Amino acid sequence: MSTKHQKLQQWVNEITDMCQPDAIHWCDGTQAEYDEMIRISINGKYATPLNEQKRPGCVNFNSDVTDVARVENRTYIAAKTKDAAGPTNNWIDPDELKKTMKNLYKGCMKGRTMYVIPFSMGPIGSKIAKIGIEITDSPYVVANMHIMTRVGTKVLEILGDDGEFVPCLHSVGKPLAEGENDGGKWPCAPLDKKYISHFPEERTIWSYGSGYGGNALLGKKCLALRIASVIARDEGWLAEHMLILKLTNPQGVVKYITAAFPSACGKTNLAMLVPTVPGWKVETIGDDIAWMKFGEDGRLYAINPEAGFFGVAPGTSDESNKMAMASITKNSIFTNVALTEDKDIWWEGIGYEPPGKLIDWTGNEWEMETATKPAAHPNARFTAPASQCPVIAPEWEDPKGVPISAILFGGRRPSTIPLVNQSRNWIHGVFMGSVAGSEITAAALDLKVGTVRRDPFAMLPFCGYHMGDYFKHWIGMEKKTDTDKLPKIFFVNWFRKTESGKWLWPGYGENSRVLKWVFERCTGEAEAVETPIGFMPTVDAIDRPEGVTAEDMKAMLSVDKDGWIKELHSIKEHYGKFGDHLPKELLEELAALEERLNKA
Repeated sequence: MSTKHQKLQQWVNEITDMCQPDAIHWCDGTQAEYDEMIRISINGKYATPLNEQKRPGCVNFNSDVTDVARVENRTYIAAKTKDAAGPTNNWIDPDELKKTMKNLYKGCMKGRTMYVIPFSMGPIGSKIAKIGIEITDSPYVVANMHIMTRVGTKVLEILGDDGEFVPCLHSVGKPLAEGENDGGKWPCAPLDKKYISHFPEERTIWSYGSGYGGNALLGKKCLALRIASVIARDEGWLAEHMLILKLTNPQGVVKYITAAFPSACGKTNLAMLVPTVPGWKVETIGDDIAWMKFGEDGRLYAINPEAGFFGVAPGTSDESNKMAMASITKNSIFTNVALTEDKDIWWEGIGYEPPGKLIDWTGNEWEMETATKPAAHPNARFTAPASQCPVIAPEWEDPKGVPISAILFGGRRPSTIPLVNQSRNWIHGVFMGSVAGSEITAAALDLKVGTVRRDPFAMLPFCGYHMGDYFKHWIGMEKKTDTDKLPKIFFVNWFRKTESGKWLWPGYGENSRVLKWVFERCTGEAEAVETPIGFMPTVDAIDRPEGVTAEDMKAMLSVDKDGWIKELHSIKEHYGKFGDHLPKELLEELAALEERLNKA
């Protein structure tokens, strides 16, 4: 494949000279190309084909034990100044970082093929979409990018001779000597040589040393969030860590909703929800990322920039997410799951006992009775085409996007935060998003149990610039359109508990009852009462699921004044990190909330 795009050709030539691959392959996005990447991986003995009768077209990869997840402490926002990167990002001077990485890249692709992947984030040709070119030496990356993005010659046609693209350079960081191969081992570099680097002013991504997930599939978090958030700030739109769902009521009226939750709060489950409320329907537009731009009518329109799901496997079951399970029955890539004796997949939380002896994610035999470690890695993944989801909405690839009526924020909070409340206005909604977070459990890191880890807008690991300026950007959206055309903002919390530790809300499909109230707030039908923290449903405005008492509903839909006073102290500490970049509007919202609580 050739291109007349001089800037692109020049960049490919520069990378070829630096990385010194044995061969170059321009990706065309065909099925034959995908099949070849899988064949190379199986022949290299770090991928296993699965049972064709049970799971046609599926394969499992086993990564190195040091290369299993995003490496936040090796992820950098190399803005020109530390202040521009902000207090929530790791920063290295861009010139210094490039010097270090160029030394690592020198000759790093010897013995390997260099793949040039033209890809579109979003439907090809959409005004909301962006084009990236990823250079990689990993067939695993090529295969996953085929599923997660739109790859191929059409992208180069849209790019033309002088179109804009985001250059994404990736290497596993393991050159091969003449005649050498990987010997069945997943190729990667040691942890201290791994770098996932973003240069926001240049809109460039350099990744070295990891072959796994978002470290290597550079269209995902690197482009779609860290770099896209910078582009969105400069161009006046939003690049967000949000699901997009389509909600239809029994009368056939449709509303589109986005939602941002920190990890372990059920984002994918909500995107593919099976409602328990008769006559209501949820369909999926996207499960992870939303790009939103203003349409000609002044409303925010969202696309899912991805073409697939890169989901966490453990905990996914027919009970927790039936539609995700249905999406991975064929043509999917699994990474670090366990294998049954008949070459099917298994993981913890899949909903049934392991059928006999397994091969665990490290390649060893595993039996439930004697096991001391999980069979699947806790961050094991599935990569599946979004088109295979049984509830994918027909308009999920509409290049115009879908008009958003409501935005949800949420977190895992056992107390204080109600089941649902609505912001008083747009800026109050930005305030709600800016203080989102989840409570630390005993299993999480070395942090104090019961404290709140703030994850504003669920963007803490993904914002490509100073988060205080990011808040300012969100506030500024209000001036770009009529207020009544902006989405309404809500905060939800499925995770309230009693003092004895019992869940107050059953979650899963029952969350459709909360979505119904949100929908009806957007249409002006649902009742609400004004409280110090915003608008809340009346106690009987949300139908109670079986097993939820009137007292439970009252607890979930009341303002815990003492809890909120404590929350204010935590928010003030959180805001202190952002210094003079914190918008004054948010401090005013905080002061107004304190005043309303004191008067309550």
